[in-house]
Amino acid sequence: MLEKIKDIIKRNDLCVLATISGGDAHCSLMSYVVDDECHEIYMISHKKTKKYANLILHPSVSLLIDTREEDRENRRSNVKALTVTGEFQNIVDPSQKDHLHSKFLQKHPHLTDFVNDPDAEIFSVKIKLIQLLDGVKDAYFEVVK
Repeated sequence: MLEKIKDIIKRNDLCVLATISGGDAHCSLMSYVVDDECHEIYMISHKKTKKYANLILHPSVSLLIDTREEDRENRRSNVKALTVTGEFQNIVDPSQKDHLHSKFLQKHPHLTDFVNDPDAEIFSVKIKLIQLLDGVKDAYFEVVK
């Protein structure tokens, strides 16, 4: 099952990021890249956004990654949805930041201006737990170590 989960994460490049502040949830549509082992998902945000402030105050997050675009022709009866529970982490190593910026631009060249903005910050969500909903009824859980 873990290979199926990794495949879904790697095939996609958009997710919904859910953060929390003061008891209120906040969702953001985000572009992402992932490490080879699917242990960390990397995203970029401006530092002066509500989502970034939420991440700093409350590092526990949830992501939703799904296959609705792939399954559109099947009237979405085969849609798979991943709910990822993870933890926000700042990237501080300059060489890692440079590597991730390059990787991000390779996957998302349309975001060049955004990625290169001085107020943009790349960050990681370290994956802790994944739930895969395969269709309407079948659910699987994986703890990531």
